[in-house]
Amino acid sequence: MSGYLAHRLLSSFVVILGAATIIFVAIRAVPGDPAIVMLGPSATPEQIAALRSSYGLDQSVFSQYLQFLIRMVTFDFGPSFRLGMPAGQVIANALPATASLAFISLCVALVAGFPLGIVSALRPNGWVDRVVSIFSMTGQALPSFWVGIMLVLIFSRTLRILPSGGAESPGAILMPALTLALPFLSVVVRLVRSGLLEVLGEGYVQTARAKGLKETRVVGRHALRNMLIPVVTIVGLELGGLLGGAVIVETVFAWPGLGRLLIDSIAARDYSVVQACVVVLVLGFVLINLVVDLLYGFLDPRVRVGS
Repeated sequence: MSGYLAHRLLSSFVVILGAATIIFVAIRAVPGDPAIVMLGPSATPEQIAALRSSYGLDQSVFSQYLQFLIRMVTFDFGPSFRLGMPAGQVIANALPATASLAFISLCVALVAGFPLGIVSALRPNGWVDRVVSIFSMTGQALPSFWVGIMLVLIFSRTLRILPSGGAESPGAILMPALTLALPFLSVVVRLVRSGLLEVLGEGYVQTARAKGLKETRVVGRHALRNMLIPVVTIVGLELGGLLGGAVIVETVFAWPGLGRLLIDSIAARDYSVVQACVVVLVLGFVLINLVVDLLYGFLDPRVRVGS
């Protein structure tokens, strides 16, 4: 077990280092000087040079990269060019909004997806199964930005019952959460349905039915437990995808989270904040996958971590 954890932690470190290096190179390949963006086109060369020197932009790219790696170990990503405060503090201010949005979206997807998938699997090829299948395929195919715009047009512009953006009112999170949860909900429905259909055809399920056990006990105790591994795997991957999908959703609804912060920082060439956002998102994705791997052994005793 300890060897497996050491291997997973090492591979996670390599992934984080690779992502950090890619974003470090990519943000500097974008045309535009942060000093000119901050000071405006009317700035003098002396002012631009002084600002570049104060933020260390006049150093070589390799020196900036080494300083970035050293700071990343202590989660000190340097100052924000645009906001004039440490990038870590900027991330800490925006992270709760993204975390709450992702958590509510996850709850919506799981609470609605599992019952729909179970009902669909217990009555295959019926009218409920057909409706649920059409809904799941449509929800997975629709782009998030289009769904968000349609929700704004319906509930904000037409019905005027929900705010179109921001986070000032308690109901402001409903439309972003639903938009972010819809593709995830569709995946959960299809996974639960296909996994449960496969398990219900196994011999031990037929034996349990032959013993006279109630159908609810057969499904709840024998079938659901054994189909959870693929579902947990995809849920873990999709949960990391929620953090990435939040970039688009937060931009559409002006939600003050990491996604909107990342877009604004890229536009302003705010290197420190962009690098910090990407590292935090990748770190969250890696940790979620590590937790999912460790859950395998608890869900199915036949799974051996060492193998």
